[in-house]
Amino acid sequence: MSAQKPNFLPAILVLAGVVLLAAIGGLYAFSETDETIQGQADVTEYRVSSKVPGRILKYYVKEGQAVHAGDTLAVLEAPDVTAKMAQARAAEQMAEAQNRKAEKGARQEQIAAAYEMWQKAKAGADIAQKTFDRVRRLHEQGVMTAQKLDEATANLNASVATEKAAKAQYDMARNGAEREDKEAAAAMVSRAQGAVSEVDSYLRETVLTASADGEVTEIFPQVGELVGTGAPIMNIALMHDMWVSFNVREDLLQAFPMNGTVEATVPALGDRQVRLKVYYMKDLGSYAAWKATKTTGQFDRKTFEVKAAPVEAVEGLRPGMSVLLQQAAE
Repeated sequence: MSAQKPNFLPAILVLAGVVLLAAIGGLYAFSETDETIQGQADVTEYRVSSKVPGRILKYYVKEGQAVHAGDTLAVLEAPDVTAKMAQARAAEQMAEAQNRKAEKGARQEQIAAAYEMWQKAKAGADIAQKTFDRVRRLHEQGVMTAQKLDEATANLNASVATEKAAKAQYDMARNGAEREDKEAAAAMVSRAQGAVSEVDSYLRETVLTASADGEVTEIFPQVGELVGTGAPIMNIALMHDMWVSFNVREDLLQAFPMNGTVEATVPALGDRQVRLKVYYMKDLGSYAAWKATKTTGQFDRKTFEVKAAPVEAVEGLRPGMSVLLQQAAE
């Protein structure tokens, strides 16, 4: 009997099938397909904080609530500021009392008493003058000694000086405080009023209000918690100021002409088509993702941050939603 020849046909068919499948897979793997550039909707936010430390007393809003400019958001309890206001008010009252006293001058009783003292000194000076005249005539006649004349002269001078001093006291009581004293008293009032205004501004900071229309996105401290000066209490999003941010490889930037418009879709809104206007473009620097292609004789492709704002308001668009842009492969 002759030996049976081996049948290589099945093996050849299997090998041919594997090669064919590998070829087809390679064609699909290396074929050029459209690239999807994904962005994210974002919104401008501002933080609400207070100039003074305090304890959260009450919130008037909740997260997700729409607010309008001027709405009360929260109230802080600040007993230290309240105590400082009481001190400032007391200092203001004291300064005003001092100012009124300086403007009014002496009381009528003090003015009357000073006038009577002046009249008394004036009468004494008149008597001293008459006595001096009499003694001087007698001295000229040789009747009175020189010592008596000297005594009369000294008494006259003293009486005149006393009368002048009394007159000055009366004038001062009648005219009131000097101009410099009045100005100093008025300055003290202004200083005290300034202190009251300063503390009042701090006291107003315990009532936090919205500076612009928006939506409360986050509230940080709980009721009863202490917050420091300038500590953020809540974030408010300006829902009318929304944009989309893309991180785009530089070889795909031709799809984002500066100040031009692009068409994109929002999956969360049922793939709704939106038109966006590009207004910002900046490279993300060396810390951003690079695509190394030098091994193929090309260059390292940098990543740029691109911002585009909706041309028209997109109802339902929320911060954080994905926005997709299809870029056709070259």
